Amino acid sequence: MFRILLVEDDRNINKLMGAVLKSSGYEVLSASDGLEALDIFDGHHVDLMLVDVMMPRLDGLELTRQLRDAGYTLPILMVTAKQMPQDKRRGFLVGTDDYMTKPVDRDEMLLRIKALLRRSRIVSDKKIVVGEVVLDYGALTVTRGTEQQVLPPKEFYLLYKLLAYPGQIFTRLQLLDEIWGLDSESESVTVNVHVSRLRRRFERWPEFEIQTVRGLGYRAVKHGE
Repeated sequence: MFRILLVEDDRNINKLMGAVLKSSGYEVLSASDGLEALDIFDGHHVDLMLVDVMMPRLDGLELTRQLRDAGYTLPILMVTAKQMPQDKRRGFLVGTDDYMTKPVDRDEMLLRIKALLRRSRIVSDKKIVVGEVVLDYGALTVTRGTEQQVLPPKEFYLLYKLLAYPGQIFTRLQLLDEIWGLDSESESVTVNVHVSRLRRRFERWPEFEIQTVRGLGYRAVKHGE
């Protein structure tokens, strides 16, 4: 059973969200602010943190920053009433993995949590297997039988991202932000260039392909599974 730490200073919201998570099969730990959350981390394993931004004593932004600085890699879903792009930007810059605005839709929250936990398992395993192809995150290698390619980091991370979510369409901006970072001066054409390189590298490998979705972006498609 996955354990979720819910950090929310509004008692009613904390209780309601906790009930929703428990009814969906999650074990729930609760804290009313960032300092209580840090105490919980000292004594418990946490698989995912769901955290409000505006809280007394230690807010969600500072809590997230401290956890990332301390080396915690668990997925973090940030929840806030603020809806401006710059507010979301601050959240991503301190290390949140996803962002929701209040009022929170129950079904959307559960879907986002499920996706974050799935992604976390993929990264923890450090490998993706597609038929005979193995992507090794730690070594930046893509292997098929006796053939192995060591990819430049950005190319590998791009391919790993696409194959971690086969069939899902990612816009160029999404890929640019995640692989190159929000502060990068790179442009969307950078993504196009890297996709072209990946296609040339693996054009003879039948297990997968990277497809262009006109007007939207890219997706990876697995074959033969």
